[in-house]
Order: sequence, then structure tokens, then C-alpha cells
Amino acid sequence: MDYVYGPGRNHLFVPGPVNIPEQVLRAMNRNNEDYRSPAVPALTKTLLEDVQKIFKTSSGTPFLIPTTGTGAWESALTNTLSPGDRIVSFLIGQFSLLWIDQQQRLNFNVDVVESEWGQGANLEILASKIAADKEHTIKAICIVHNETATGVTNNLATVRKILDHYQHPALFLVDGVSSICALDFRMDEWGIDVALTGSQKALSLPTGMGIVCASPKALEASKTAKSVRVFFDWNDYLKFYKLGTYWPYTPSIQLLYGLKAALDLIFEEGLDNVIARHARLGQATRLAVEAWGLKNCTQKEEWYSDTVTAVVVPSYIDSSEIVRRAWKRYNLSLGLGLNKVAGKVFRIGHLGHLNELQLLGCLAGVEMVLKDVGYPVKLGSGVAAASAYLQNSTPFIPSRI
Repeated sequence: MDYVYGPGRNHLFVPGPVNIPEQVLRAMNRNNEDYRSPAVPALTKTLLEDVQKIFKTSSGTPFLIPTTGTGAWESALTNTLSPGDRIVSFLIGQFSLLWIDQQQRLNFNVDVVESEWGQGANLEILASKIAADKEHTIKAICIVHNETATGVTNNLATVRKILDHYQHPALFLVDGVSSICALDFRMDEWGIDVALTGSQKALSLPTGMGIVCASPKALEASKTAKSVRVFFDWNDYLKFYKLGTYWPYTPSIQLLYGLKAALDLIFEEGLDNVIARHARLGQATRLAVEAWGLKNCTQKEEWYSDTVTAVVVPSYIDSSEIVRRAWKRYNLSLGLGLNKVAGKVFRIGHLGHLNELQLLGCLAGVEMVLKDVGYPVKLGSGVAAASAYLQNSTPFIPSRI
């Protein structure tokens, strides 16, 4: 039988869903309750205020939608745009590809800027398109901040600089599914109009909540946008926000309490410290990959992701076999290569509620798997490189009472 439960715990190192902290599990271990009672609106009000902090916005309006990142994508698009609107969207990997597919199926006029997988968004092409668009036919720029298929992070500040330089009014829509709460993200400072994330990534929650944050400009655009929307309509939420009851339909009560516990953990550590921790774990993983003699799928250091590393394997190895063997023999879950990089890369997720020893255990497991599939790795080489770096870098250590 191929599917068996291995001894011990599963070591989950895919780039989402991620491990759920015990505090969050305990917070969600509760019965259902009436969401129209005074307790749930009071909790929701606190959550909306706290969510603004992780987006680093004081003016954005958050929406907690019972959905996935895909639903959050649709919410961002349909509330701000009309069918036929021209949008510029960057294809750099599987998840940007899926968002583009959604944009096309929603009948937008999608101007696709494609890069080789492993490269970031081509912002020089964006600049040329914006410069040429004197009539402002481009209504939105859509970009995935962190492409989990290839481990590429895009520079959002540069996108904003391009728009500002040419005084272009296009909306700036960002998929922050695998970046928000793990990578540097500044909604107000970078002039992002709609940002979104999913509960199962850096927030370390179960799948099931799409979190969208809209700028005043995006809310204004929603008043005239003609895309059909029902379940994802921001206006339904806003009506209930004014009433103080917050929910136009039934929320996931357990996820709301889990979100409160997850945010409490993040704020206790300090959001900037959380971001710094991810940077350390990302660098440690990249050093391990280098010590193994393997290459990062991401082609330039400026694009390196601190939440996921896509590792390129030699041509004689099928990366899918690495993932399969890791799970079956060592109870270690790694990410598959997707689409154009299927069979060519495997992915190590290093995001969420995660520490150094957990990561080192994962790296040791990867070394054993590499040995199993015939790659001449020196056991301990990656672990040594990563641990030496982690030992000599300076983590934030929260006080424990």
C-alpha cells in the first residue's frame, strides 16, 4: 500500500499549507456559536484592525472572506474592474499563470508580460508600456509578489516608482499569498490598491480564509466596476460594517478565533522580527543548496524568496521521485515542481511558525533523500552550512515567562 501513516509527526515543508501552532489549534478547538451575537462582531472588529497592521496600512479596508487565495484573486479583480478593461499581468510561474487564466476567463483584456521561469517580472517592459500609454488605457497592473512555483520575489516598490514617474492612474493589484506576514510588505508606502493573502501560508492557519485589503482608490473604483460579483462583493461587506454586525453571510467561527491567536503570536514576536526570521531561514536554506552542489531555480539574488526555495536537480534525476520518497520513507513533505519545471525542481517551503531546528531537520532529511535517489551528496554538508550561518547570525529571541 502506497499510502501509510509513518511513525512520528509529518514534517511539513511545502510552501503552504504550513504547520499550525499549538496555540492556534487550541483557539480553534471550540463549538459553533451564533455569529449575530455580540461576541463575534466584537472579535471581528478587533481582527479587522489587526489585519491592517500586517498589510502595513492605515487607510486600507480589510475583508475576511471564507475562501482561498483563488477566491481572493477574483474578489480583487471583479470589485475594481469591468469586462474588457486592459490590464498588464506578469507570467513568471504557475501561480501567476493561474491568475492570468482567471483574468482572461473573467473577460478582461490581459496584456501578458512573460519571463523565463526562474526570473522575476520584467519591469523594463512595464515601464515601456506605461510610458506609451498616453491615453491611460491600462486600468490595472497585476503582479504576484512571491511566485511559489519558482521561488521568485518581485520588487513592488519599483512598480510603484514606474507608475508615479509617468503619473499613471492604473490600479496596483498584488497577490501576497506567500509573502504577507513573511516578507517585507508595505501597502501604503508602495501605493498598493488591492493586496491579498491566504490563511494557510505565513499566517499558519488552515486553508479557508482569503484576506483582501483595498485602498480608498480601490473602493472608489468598485463603485463603477461592472464585473458581475455576488459572493465576493465588497459592497455587501461594507453595508454590514456600517451596521456593526460585519458579516453579510456566515463566517467560519473557528477560523476567526484561529486568526486572532495567529496574529497574537505574530505581534508578540514582532512583525519585523518575523520578517527577519524568514530572511535568516531563507538564507540558511540557500546555503545548504549551494553546499549540496545544486542550483537555485531563481536566477538572480535580487529575486531570491525567503519563503520558498526551488531546487534544480540534475537531468538524470526526476524531482518528483525526491518528493515521493521523502514522504514515503521519511514522513517529510516537500513541494513538487509544477508545470514547466515539473520533474526538474523540488521545493522547500520555509515559512510560517518555524524555527531553526525544524529547518535543520528538514535539510537533513533532504540530504538523505538525495542520497537515496543517487545524487552524490555529502551527508551533513548542507546542514553544516546552514547551521554555521544560523549560529553566527543574530535572531530575535522573545522573552519566555
